[in-house]
Amino acid sequence: MPPSHLELQPKPSEFAPLSDASLGVVYASNDAGPQSSPNVDISAQNGSQVTAVILVDSTVHGDININSLSAKAEYKKMIVDMYSTVEEYNSFPGVNIHLAERFVDLLMVQKHREVNERQQEIICKGQKLHNILGKRNTDEYCTTSIHQMFCPDASGVTQRTVILQGNSGNGKSFTVQKIMLDWACGAFYTEMFDFVFHLQCKELNESEHTNLAEILSCSINAEVIAEVLRSPGKLLFLIDGFDELRPSQNSSKSLLTDPHKTASVQAILSALLQRKMLPGGFLLVTTRSTAMPILRNVLKHPYRFIEILGFTEERVKEYFKKFFKDEDDALSCKAYEYVKANHSLFTACFIPVICWIICTYIKENGIDLINGLETSTSIYVHFVSTMLKHHWQDLHDPVQDLLMSLGQLAEKGIREKKVLFEVKAVNADFVNIPFLCKIPFRKRVLSQPEFMLSFVHLSFQEFFTALYYLLLDDEESQKKTKRLLHCEDGSLSTCARDIKLQHLPIIRFVCGLCNKNVSSEFSLDMNLKQVSPSIKTLLKKWILQSIAECGHKREGKVGEGIVFIFHCLYELHEEDFVKEAIKGLEEINLGITFLTTTDCWVLLYCLQCCQRIRNLNLAQCCGITADKLRMLQPALCRCEKLCLLLEELNDADVNDLVLALGEGNTLRYLRQKKGALSEHSMKLVLDTLNKQKRLGAIELLIKSISIETALQLLNTEVTSMRLKVNEDCDDSVCSSLYVSNSDGEFRMNIIKYSPGTPPSLSRVFLTCLNPEISGTNWKEFLQVFHKINSSSEICAEFEEHLSSLMCFLRSVNGLREIDLDVLSLNEMWFSCLLSIIQTCHTLHKVKVKTKKNINEECVCSSLSMARKDCDFMLKICGYSRPPTEPSLATIFLITPHANLSTTNWKGILQPLHKINHSTEVCAEFQEGLSSLLCFLVSVKGLREINLDLFRLTERWSSYVLSVIQTCPTLQTVKVSTDMWNGLLLEEGIMFLQKSQKRSDCTLTVFGMRCQKQTDKCTLDVKGKYMMDLNCNQNVKLKF
Repeated sequence: MPPSHLELQPKPSEFAPLSDASLGVVYASNDAGPQSSPNVDISAQNGSQVTAVILVDSTVHGDININSLSAKAEYKKMIVDMYSTVEEYNSFPGVNIHLAERFVDLLMVQKHREVNERQQEIICKGQKLHNILGKRNTDEYCTTSIHQMFCPDASGVTQRTVILQGNSGNGKSFTVQKIMLDWACGAFYTEMFDFVFHLQCKELNESEHTNLAEILSCSINAEVIAEVLRSPGKLLFLIDGFDELRPSQNSSKSLLTDPHKTASVQAILSALLQRKMLPGGFLLVTTRSTAMPILRNVLKHPYRFIEILGFTEERVKEYFKKFFKDEDDALSCKAYEYVKANHSLFTACFIPVICWIICTYIKENGIDLINGLETSTSIYVHFVSTMLKHHWQDLHDPVQDLLMSLGQLAEKGIREKKVLFEVKAVNADFVNIPFLCKIPFRKRVLSQPEFMLSFVHLSFQEFFTALYYLLLDDEESQKKTKRLLHCEDGSLSTCARDIKLQHLPIIRFVCGLCNKNVSSEFSLDMNLKQVSPSIKTLLKKWILQSIAECGHKREGKVGEGIVFIFHCLYELHEEDFVKEAIKGLEEINLGITFLTTTDCWVLLYCLQCCQRIRNLNLAQCCGITADKLRMLQPALCRCEKLCLLLEELNDADVNDLVLALGEGNTLRYLRQKKGALSEHSMKLVLDTLNKQKRLGAIELLIKSISIETALQLLNTEVTSMRLKVNEDCDDSVCSSLYVSNSDGEFRMNIIKYSPGTPPSLSRVFLTCLNPEISGTNWKEFLQVFHKINSSSEICAEFEEHLSSLMCFLRSVNGLREIDLDVLSLNEMWFSCLLSIIQTCHTLHKVKVKTKKNINEECVCSSLSMARKDCDFMLKICGYSRPPTEPSLATIFLITPHANLSTTNWKGILQPLHKINHSTEVCAEFQEGLSSLLCFLVSVKGLREINLDLFRLTERWSSYVLSVIQTCPTLQTVKVSTDMWNGLLLEEGIMFLQKSQKRSDCTLTVFGMRCQKQTDKCTLDVKGKYMMDLNCNQNVKLKF
């Protein structure tokens, strides 16, 4: 009997229970009636499986599997229940907040920012870093979001592994919770992933030997897990908190492949990360930056890297609005504006966890009570004080005993790199305090949930560790603080960069707790012992030693270390000590670092404490936006010497720059990376520059350069300054203007670009003796430069404009060098420049070259004329029409300067033109050689000739010997061939060897020579240069 007809066609009315569950529908019908062959329709929906079907008396028998679908729906429902709310750090039992009321999109960029890579990225690529408060939308720093993490990249490749890096408190775990919830709700990733599993490393640390299937079966039936793991291609594992994973031996190179095989948690996660286990699955790993070197050694390439930078300004405002949504809208706006006005608080708000702390404090105490929140430590102190005052009324133990116990627990965790604690290890009297949170933990599928304890955040654990050190007796406190300040090798650190990374936040908290105002208020409110003066003395000694050491470091080496020291000074908040610490630095050089808003606020505080700021170097500090410039302005204007690199500068920011520069100071360096100023704004800047005591290197961007602006720059006493037009502008007299004064010389370089027709004179570079430049009529020069580039060379006025340019050049006192870029290097240009070097006695060098798009008027591609001692030197580079190479690429002559006026130098141009526009077999080529020989003979006192040929042939060898014989004053002749594709042919070498030469004239030949005994190279090898052939070697031959 033929098999029944099977059809995937839903008939929900026949099996309502399955249809109502929306899981799968299986149905059978005999529509043909009892007398006909059965026509059975069996349907499986949503991935359910129907196999081995047998129809007996209208009853279907077979393997009908709908468990995975049912489990998936139940799992999603459980995820929604678990992840739709958050239990905040200070929440009362049963008080939950919806995730949507707290979650705000974070600034996430796809850019790896490890410390050891940051310097290389800035130096090598000249990278333009975006403002961390603004949008990042470039190829290198493109923003992303949680629903784009697994999108294909520009090449269409979807990475199966994503690393999500963020500093402590920047929202990594919140992001993971958001992904879990949105997937379960069907917001995104629904089609991409059948199951998403959340693996929390700090929970898994407490597991002994287990297997992946057992870990996952805490949420789903083991049979379903077994089925799901057979098809890992649509599974996503969220490995949350890799930095919290306790290290284990022999787990970094796990050989584990079976998800049902028992092993350590570290081995299981290592197998997932190395793609040994479930290689087809997707991974999202969150970690702090300090763990990235370890993660990179474990993780299998390729993977996508994303970094969380925290909140942008807009997101901070959104967070306040969501946080205070239950109150009056005016409170949200008032709280936000108040915090925004306080730079320290507003800076701290960019860290999400600190933003929550401040909002929580405001909600508890009101806005008017936060005037004391000046340092990061004070935010934690006020929060702790609030919790102790209002939520621990039934606490029986003294507060100091409680904080000591918390600190001891925190310090033990830091020492052991542990963030999760067993409940039995904690004093029963304070296991439920808001500073600790309970973590549900299930060892077995059917067991009741147990709880582990951890601090609400690692930053709280670091804070209580620092507090613990200061609550100990003096001797023990000093002992632990000294240990904190030691290097990896055990010696006392004299630089913050050498301290263990996990100790830096604790050191900062220790400094903040030694703050007189903070410690006094905390001690008074909580009835605690005062901080020992010996601890503060120890910290101050360490800071002074660190600053002294930084002062001896080379530029660019101490940026992050000195910035951390400034943070410590800020936390201490003692103006007199800040003055003492900084006064020993001749130069405050922050080196190569990215200055955050927090860094700028800290730097401002430290600088404002100083009566005198000698030398501040921010020349390599990236990220100084207009807002940060405005923040630093009160201190910058007091710097006696200043180096400043601005990320962007526009007209709206000019007043801030003017105020920041002040008057009577030395501006050693000022550079603008983006933006452009109007001429009015540039005039304000140039006026301010003229009020400085001394100016160094300046580089600014402008929208257009007029003659008036150019004149103001030319009359500014600056060591080095460049104005550059940000975009092409036809109305601008030039595209770039550079002026420098150093070593007794004045240099001016003016450039003109044009998007359409190339300018006739695209560049003029002049070098003059500085004392004699003051009387130069630069206005005349700028007008002539503009006229030349506004007219065509075929116009009648062009020759007049060129003559005016030559008159100006003759009028420049102390003119030493001229370097030009022209559109067409013709005889007219040659004659004018030759007359200049003949009549201008201070002029030592004249150079001119043309663009590659040479026209018919060109006689050569470049030429240079120079005077040295009593000699005149002329160098002309020829050219030929593509695709041929010039036969005579370069000719160089040396003759006595006294004979300069007796030679018709234009006689060299036409012969050179003929030689390079014909082949050696043409009559025109021979005519060109003869004319060139006649010219060389006419040069009186000709002492040296250098010829750069394409190839040395017998004809050229014969010609060289003719030159030597007919020019009796010649002492040196040098012949070379093209370094890439030139060749010394054997016929040319043999001709020179056999011929007689003058004994008083040295002939030297340089170039590539074929070393093969037979079948020597004579012509180009297709697709290769002569120098690429092993048989050809550079030789030097003397005759």
